[in-house]
Amino acid sequence: MTTYDKGAKPDNGQFISFDHVRFLVGNAKQAAAWYCTHFGFEPFAYKGLETGSRLITQHAIRQNKIIFVFETALIPGNHEIGDHLIQHGDGVKDVAFEVDDVEWIIKTAKKAGAEVVRDVTEESDEHGTVKYASVKTYGDTLHTLLERKNYRGLFLPGFKEHPSPKTFWQTLPRAGLNFIDHCVGNQPDLEMESAVKWYENVLTFHRFWSVDDSMIHTEYSALRSIVVTNYEETIKMPINEPAEGRRAVSQIQEYVDYYGGAGVQHIALNTSDIIGAIRALRARGLEFLSIPDTYYDNLRERLKHSRTKVTEDLSVLQQLKILVDFDENGYLLQIFSKPCQDRPTLFLEVIQRHNHQGFGAGNFKALFESIEMEQNERGNLFYKSVEEGGEKLPGGWA
Repeated sequence: MTTYDKGAKPDNGQFISFDHVRFLVGNAKQAAAWYCTHFGFEPFAYKGLETGSRLITQHAIRQNKIIFVFETALIPGNHEIGDHLIQHGDGVKDVAFEVDDVEWIIKTAKKAGAEVVRDVTEESDEHGTVKYASVKTYGDTLHTLLERKNYRGLFLPGFKEHPSPKTFWQTLPRAGLNFIDHCVGNQPDLEMESAVKWYENVLTFHRFWSVDDSMIHTEYSALRSIVVTNYEETIKMPINEPAEGRRAVSQIQEYVDYYGGAGVQHIALNTSDIIGAIRALRARGLEFLSIPDTYYDNLRERLKHSRTKVTEDLSVLQQLKILVDFDENGYLLQIFSKPCQDRPTLFLEVIQRHNHQGFGAGNFKALFESIEMEQNERGNLFYKSVEEGGEKLPGGWA
């Protein structure tokens, strides 16, 4: 693993935090309810016919500082949403950041050649004014930059309190997920570096951490990853690309093929009590990747030779299939859900940190092997050429 110097502080344009994540889906009402049921969110804010929005509807859900927004078209002929769904299926369209000076950031981005999808715009209601702009990053994904220091409303102008009662979801076990830890973008092979340079040049982010395929691989698949972050290091965006495996489709390549290009692979949600969180989420019916018991035998042996002490009961972590990564300074605990839609694309991670700012590199091999078992069940682990009777798919494998 490699870490980097953050460099000089930008003159202006502070990035504060993740603001929200916006999904494009076929049915926003049902998608929002699914995430509320399984991940512990509650209905938060709403935009639709009842609020004067005639073309789209948006259901915002919230858990502590995490806000997801699900958007769908209300009338036929909406090609922007329809074409996105045909190409990508349900998935993340926009990872929005809160900033302190959107005009300065967009001015800098334009000088760096950014594709500005929406220039600086103001929207107001009785609660104040929000300034925002949107730029295109990898694939069809956007970053909306929101300056909300002069706004005191519920969420954003045009949204009202969600009409759905929270009482049902409040009867379910509390998940205790607190904030977005990081958001991972998968790229086609050899496109990671250009995506990273985009963040460096356009948003003045810096490199924070990286691994390559010499460190992260199994017999069948491998990846390279670079994490970029803002100067304050409150927003972390890992960028992955596949590395060539042994006649197999790595999970990164599987994502790219089924998503139809680069996009958000997973969102990591931070908790201060991962054992309580996973017990609650499993009780809510959420499915996670399975980790073999041999992983925990190996973990116990490695911890014997480390000065890092895991305070959680390893037998409980094993029962819940929670992974542990550690170094000389501390450790992290993490677990990954199964895909959140029919396409094997987006999934969510739950993570707890104990003085450890890595991304689970020590767990990647176990994670890869677990995902490879899932890929094998889907029939997607091994390449099968057309000459061998395979059917050529858009990604070039069958």
